[in-house]
Amino acid sequence: MTMDPPNIHERVRNILGIPRATKVKTTPPKTSPKCNLSKNCPLDHFAFRVTSGAADVVGPKICFDGKIIMSNVLNNVGLGLNMVLVNSENGKVEKFDYLNMKYGKPEQILAYLKAIKPGMIVLVASFDDVTSIMTNEMREIFIGLGSTLIKSIKHNDNWVFVGGPGADKKNPFEKRAVNDRKTNIYGAWPEIVEVGGCFPRKL
Repeated sequence: MTMDPPNIHERVRNILGIPRATKVKTTPPKTSPKCNLSKNCPLDHFAFRVTSGAADVVGPKICFDGKIIMSNVLNNVGLGLNMVLVNSENGKVEKFDYLNMKYGKPEQILAYLKAIKPGMIVLVASFDDVTSIMTNEMREIFIGLGSTLIKSIKHNDNWVFVGGPGADKKNPFEKRAVNDRKTNIYGAWPEIVEVGGCFPRKL
């Protein structure tokens, strides 16, 4: 029985010029930010992006936690207020719909808004006009969800908003484009507005 001299494998590698095996550190692949944000959201936040409609032609788009919930492609948007309601604890989409603010029934729209429960994240995108049958009571509900612009929304303005019952009154997740024929880019409608970011999860 013969025994290899100490470090024989090391000597052979040196003679033959074989480099020593090195341990390669592997890192998990980077994931792209959800909803096309510029960076990933913290673990205790949900990613979202809300885009208004363009005139009365191209519908809005609402993305939440990396999934498109409403869009023209999905054929589930409509003229008026397009809304998605999400459970702020688990991120489950509980309801999505559009409220026709021209020809809908005001009492039904008001009942829908009043039924929004505490703990919901509310994502809203306008498509065409949202003011024809909007009442002050409806506006007050949106104020209660954190909107600071709803009082000033006028005919054919574009508006996007993300908030919820008890949300911070200085809500940064809201934008408005004013309908002004001098500056409109779609004739009787202003430019598209969009808001995206990270909404805190309710733990």
